[in-house]
Amino acid sequence: MGKRRRVEEQRGKRRPVVAGGMIAVVVAGAGFGVYALYVGGAAADDGKQALWIRTDPPSAAEAKTVAERFLTAWQGGKVAQAAAATDDAAAASALLTGYAKDAHVTGVALSAGQATGARVPFSVKGTVTYKDVSKPLSYTGSLTVVRNPKNGKAQVDWHASVVHPDLQDGDRLVTGPAGTPPVKAVDRDGGELTTAKYPSLAPVLDGLREKYGKKAGGKAGVELQVVRGKAAKAKKVSDKTLLELSKGTPGTVKTTLSPGLQAAAEQQVAKTAKSSVVVLRPSTGEILAVANAGHGFNTAFNGALAPGSTMKVITSSLLIEKDLASADKTHPCPKTFTYGGWKFHNDDDFEITGGTFKASFARSCNTAFISQAPELNDDSLTKQAQQVFGLSMNDWAIGVPSFDGSVPVQSKAQMAASLIGQGGVRMNPLNMASVAATVKSGSFHQPYLVAPSVDDRTLAKASRTMSASTLSQLRELMNYTAAAGTAAEAMSGLGPDYGAKTGSAEVDNQDKPNGWFTAYRGDLAAAGVVQAGGHGGDTAGPIVASLLRLGG
Repeated sequence: MGKRRRVEEQRGKRRPVVAGGMIAVVVAGAGFGVYALYVGGAAADDGKQALWIRTDPPSAAEAKTVAERFLTAWQGGKVAQAAAATDDAAAASALLTGYAKDAHVTGVALSAGQATGARVPFSVKGTVTYKDVSKPLSYTGSLTVVRNPKNGKAQVDWHASVVHPDLQDGDRLVTGPAGTPPVKAVDRDGGELTTAKYPSLAPVLDGLREKYGKKAGGKAGVELQVVRGKAAKAKKVSDKTLLELSKGTPGTVKTTLSPGLQAAAEQQVAKTAKSSVVVLRPSTGEILAVANAGHGFNTAFNGALAPGSTMKVITSSLLIEKDLASADKTHPCPKTFTYGGWKFHNDDDFEITGGTFKASFARSCNTAFISQAPELNDDSLTKQAQQVFGLSMNDWAIGVPSFDGSVPVQSKAQMAASLIGQGGVRMNPLNMASVAATVKSGSFHQPYLVAPSVDDRTLAKASRTMSASTLSQLRELMNYTAAAGTAAEAMSGLGPDYGAKTGSAEVDNQDKPNGWFTAYRGDLAAAGVVQAGGHGGDTAGPIVASLLRLGG
C-alpha cells in the first residue's frame, strides 16, 4: 500500500496541511499511497504547479514495467532512451554505448523474468562479432528498480553489473585481440587446473594469465573480456575472459597446488556459505590449496578482514619478547579492562583468577592482552608483524594478486583493539595461514603459488626471527589451545605435533561475528574464515582441521 497518512475525509478527497511555507496534501486511494507536495505557499501564488512525489517502494508490477521499458530500449539500440530509465543516465549511456561499439555485441535479445519485489531477472542473447569471427553470447542478469527520491519516479538502480553480472562499476566490456595470451595452469603433479574441476580457481587462473601469459610462450586469440577499471584494480581484481571467439595458443604455468588438497578444499567450502581457506607448506611457503565458497572475489588471497583473536598469535610473540607475559607464569584476565576510554570485555565477561598466560591464550581472554597496552608503544605490534611475520609490508609476490595484511600504527583504544585483531588490523586466510606456518617453521617463508625461478622474482623476507625461547613458548600456547582450549574440538585426534588458535571478529551491522581459525600439523599450515558465521572453532575450525587431517 506504500506510505500514507490517516485522513478524516472520505476516500478521494484532499485536505491541505500548511507547515513551514509548504502545503502537504495526502491522497488516499485504493491500491496506492503517495505524498503530494505543493512547493511553498508563496510559490503556489506565483503560478507554479504542485509537485507530486511518491515515496513508497516500487511494487513488483511497477518494477516489471520499468524493467521492460529499459530492456526494450536497450534491445532496440536506443541508448539514450534506455539510459533515461535509470538513475544514472550518464554512466548507463557510456556502458551501453560500449556494449555495441567496444564489445561488438549485435542482435541483442532481452527477456524479463518474473519480478521478485523490485528485483527483475532477465536473459540476454546476442552475437559477438569481430572482423570475420562471430560467436553467440548468452547469459542471465538482473536489475533492481528503485524510487528516485527527487521526483518519485521508479527507475533502474544503475550499476555496471546490470549490463553483465561480472562487471564492477568502472569496468568495460571489450572484444578484440587479447593483449595477453592464454595459459594452461597445472598443479604440482602436472595435471591441468580448470574451473570446471576447481571452481574456486577462476580468479586465480585469471591472475596467472595476467602475470605469466606473455612470459609462458603462448599466442593470444580474439576474446570478449572484462577490462577492469580503477576501483577493481585497486582491489587487485584481474581482467576476465567472458567469451573466446578464436583460440589462442596457451603457454604452460606450473603451480604449487596439490590436486588432492585443492579438491578437498573445494568440497569443504562448498558446505559453508562465505567460507574461505588456504593451505601452506611451512618449510617452504608453497601454497597447496586455496578455495572460496563464492567464486567471484578471492577472499582467501585478497580479502581484508579483521582477524579477531587469531591475531593474538602475533601479539603473544610480542608480549613474550618484551617480558610482559610468559606461558606458564600467572597473568591477569579480568572481566573487563578500560584503556583509551574504551571498556573491553571478554566473551560473556568471563574472568580467570590466578591463571597462567597459557590459560588466557587457550581460552582467548581479551583482557589478558588489552591489559598490556599501557606497556607498549603505538608501533610495537606493527613492527612485530613486519619484522617477524613478514606482514603489512606490501611486498609479497606470490604469483597472482594478493593482499599482504595490514597492521597500521594506531594509538589509545584503537591500538589496544589491534592487539586482539580488531581496530584497523586487516588480514585474510593466506596471511593467517602464513602466521601459523611461521610459528611451525620458526621463521617466515613468503607464501607462493608459482616458484620464483619461473620469472626470477624476489620473495619477501622478514628482517629477524623470534628467539628460541619465544618460539618455544608460542608453540606451547598453540599446542595447548589445540589440545585443551577453544580449538580442541576441531583439532581432536590430530596431535601431538600440532597447534591452533581460534578467533571471532565483530563487524558493524552484522549479527554474527566472522569466525577465524589458524593451525598447523606436521609440515602443513592452514587458515580459514567464515564470514558472519560465529565462533571460529565451530565454523572455520572444522574446515581447516579436515584439510590438516587429509594432509597428515
